[in-house]
Amino acid sequence: MTIQEAVLQELQQLPPDEQQKVLKYAQSLRPPESRRDPRGMFVYRGVHIAAEAIDAARQEAWAQFPREFPEGTAP
Repeated sequence: MTIQEAVLQELQQLPPDEQQKVLKYAQSLRPPESRRDPRGMFVYRGVHIAAEAIDAARQEAWAQFPREFPEGTAP
């Protein structure tokens, strides 16, 4: 008997409300599709950050970064 068969056999013996709990638990073990794509890693939590907001934050963060390094210091 495979694991799938054993789980199915146990599942069939449970009442419908308990089967629903097992289904929700099994779904929670599988990562949501959005987690595979870092650009959408917060989508499953209901958070959406617009590309414009990300661009603005990058510009702000790098605004004071020196474009040229002082003599004698190499990056």
